Amino acid sequence: MPKLKTHSGTKDRVRITKNGKARIRHSHASHFLQKKSGARKRKLAGLETLNKTNTKIVRKNLGA
Repeated sequence: MPKLKTHSGTKDRVRITKNGKARIRHSHASHFLQKKSGARKRKLAGLETLNKTNTKIVRKNLGA
């Protein structure tokens, strides 16, 4: 069976931690920031951990 290619879009958007969890940027954090409160923007600033189901899909796309 041939090797699977890495999904380029996933590669650019997701990082896998040492423990195998997937970290991704929050959505709604790139534009229209003037109307969002400071507290909301701070919550959107960090990385988000994906749930188990989506992590499994992402790891498959990355070949990890």
